[in-house]
Amino acid sequence: MTAMGYRPSATLPLWAEVRRQASRRRTQLALGFMAALPLIVLIAFELGGNRTDDDPNDVGPFGSLNDLATSGGLNFALFCLAVSAGFLLVVVVALFFGDTVASEAGWGSLRYLLAVPVPRARLLGVKLVVAGGYSLVALLLLTGVGLLAGTLRYGWHPLGSMVSSQIPEASGLVRVLAVAAYLAVSLLVVAGLAFLASVLTDAPLGAVGGAVMVWILSSILDQINSLGDVRDVLPSHYGNAWIGLLSTPAQIDDLAKGAITSILYATLFWGLAFWRFTKKDITS
Repeated sequence: MTAMGYRPSATLPLWAEVRRQASRRRTQLALGFMAALPLIVLIAFELGGNRTDDDPNDVGPFGSLNDLATSGGLNFALFCLAVSAGFLLVVVVALFFGDTVASEAGWGSLRYLLAVPVPRARLLGVKLVVAGGYSLVALLLLTGVGLLAGTLRYGWHPLGSMVSSQIPEASGLVRVLAVAAYLAVSLLVVAGLAFLASVLTDAPLGAVGGAVMVWILSSILDQINSLGDVRDVLPSHYGNAWIGLLSTPAQIDDLAKGAITSILYATLFWGLAFWRFTKKDITS
């Protein structure tokens, strides 16, 4: 029997959770750092001066992107996304999703939220949506500030590419935004892992670190060629498929496979999180 006037959908309003998370120091620091990163990179380029072609230290997977980064705002934004995709964005997404439930349990406030009473599925749903929203804001801040800062410093020029001729400004902007969108989809795997870990543990650091470690392990295994086709099912296998967007015409086969793989993994992990949370005893 429910109390008169009680509506489950009215408990834990979405905007209340948005405000709660916005007031947290980790949210402010994470978003602030994502906005500051392009400025830090810009300063680094200014202090570093021009690279010489015979510089023996300028090697690595982003060597060519490094050459292109200072040739226009589009290229600078692409560089910021490229150097952040492998680790920084993974950590930020894991932070927002892994900390959201585990921190409530760690503070001892989770059981009080459920005693309001907030239905368990709604509690998880609201926290999932808010964590996704803040992760998207972080990615948009990185891209937007990179575009603005790069354009003000280096001008508005065609998007350079390592695998094709230059892409006109309008099309280049679409390509950069498409890269950001693909990164958002590919990071759903990290979001699913972190959210599941957040439900399974009362330690936020364990949830965040666990998701990041699984992603790193997947990336390491993906470098082992002897695994053959087994690598195709690794969560991080299509993490760099966004490079296909820089060719003319765009190569989207791996993009489609990567998006489908990420959505399937995320759906599985989120489903397990909801199933486990609705069954477990909440004692903290």
